[in-house]
Amino acid sequence: MSSASAAGGKPSGSASAIAAASTSGYHILKIDGYSRTKGTPNGEALKSSQFAVGGHRWRLSYYPNSYKSDSADYISVYLQLDENVTEDVKAQYKINFANLVEKQPSWTSRTVRNFPSQGIWGYPQFIKRENFEKSEHLKDDCFTIRCDVVVIHDISTKETTAPKFVSVPPPELNQHLCELFKTEKGADVVFEVGGETIAAHRCVLAS
Repeated sequence: MSSASAAGGKPSGSASAIAAASTSGYHILKIDGYSRTKGTPNGEALKSSQFAVGGHRWRLSYYPNSYKSDSADYISVYLQLDENVTEDVKAQYKINFANLVEKQPSWTSRTVRNFPSQGIWGYPQFIKRENFEKSEHLKDDCFTIRCDVVVIHDISTKETTAPKFVSVPPPELNQHLCELFKTEKGADVVFEVGGETIAAHRCVLAS
């Protein structure tokens, strides 16, 4: 027990907060003429235009016949940091068909990835081509994907104002009622008992 508590004084308090600042953004990529992209060799990508999120430049890489040879039956989609950096960029991302964006899981389940210079992270098995070509995502030989990105900036600790606690005094209702009885202040009822008169208050009697 601290000396302040032992002496009956008020304990001192302080507070702090850990803040992880971030910047979010998204990019929409439309593939118009899907059937004509199917001839792209395995491991070769068709890239989006460059876009900026969180002070960094990015691109989406679409692999019609997968990024890896062991997943050649799949479409792959990757997010690439399209610049050279001295330190890895920390970011979260999620890529989905644009018509499914509202159904995507929350950011709380997304791992923060470290993107080095020209580094990529993504989905080697985004969707199997056979299933994709029968799905609602492909319409008139076109489909659209959306990539959401959250760039994590420096994490810092800051001092904040400690919550203030108000000391509530002990109840004094009994003392107040006793004082009313002694002084007869505000009395509006009189009882006669054994030849003596006793002043009282209607509100107290009613309660």
